[in-house]
Amino acid sequence: MAATPKIGITMRVEFATRRFYLGRDYAEALVAAGAVPVHIALIPDKKYVRAALEGLDGLLLPGADCDPDPILYGDEPRPALGRVVPEKDATDLLALTAAEELGLPVLGICYGMQIMNVFRGGNLIQDIATEIDDPLKHDQGEPLGRPSHHITIEKGSMLEQIAQAAGSESRVRVNSHHHQAVKGPGRGLTVAARADDGIAEAVEDMADGQFMLGIEWHPELIWKTDGFNRLIFETFVSKCGT
Repeated sequence: MAATPKIGITMRVEFATRRFYLGRDYAEALVAAGAVPVHIALIPDKKYVRAALEGLDGLLLPGADCDPDPILYGDEPRPALGRVVPEKDATDLLALTAAEELGLPVLGICYGMQIMNVFRGGNLIQDIATEIDDPLKHDQGEPLGRPSHHITIEKGSMLEQIAQAAGSESRVRVNSHHHQAVKGPGRGLTVAARADDGIAEAVEDMADGQFMLGIEWHPELIWKTDGFNRLIFETFVSKCGT
């Protein structure tokens, strides 16, 4: 057992300055849960990504200010598609490939859930506001940590177990900062929570000892004050330590 699990986090890229970067919240949440975060640069080289993950115990795919390229799931770009960052898509897909080969637990947040679904062969709603009827507001704006809409957690899911352990109900409020969502779940993924407009808010694959959890909201912004979201990180870290 790893005394202190090391968990890789893929980064973002800022084109104007040519910098890799990532908000501090993801790393701080992992440290508080008992892990050592390790940043993974967006260098879509198979050998590099594999070598980076070989010494780690888990993988966190964070949110991003971009959308997965719809060509990856056989769709054409629609008018409301956000910017696409090929280095982000390619690096995260390589990281997921390596994590699956190495049997590492994976937690995907927002974009991370979306690219996880694409990796498993699923597809996405490119823009909730223009593609579904009577949608909720899923891109709430500031303040970022304010719970803005409800989700209902599916019975029998791992996410339900986490909620129950945290003393939460199956219907909880979450913060929300996304305009895309899972449309058709990919191979082995089941929907673990939905918003009232039907949007999938979480997917998971816990078969055969796996731990793959994707969530659309941002627990890294509210874990300090919310026990359910704190326990999401703690559960993930505990799986990385076994």
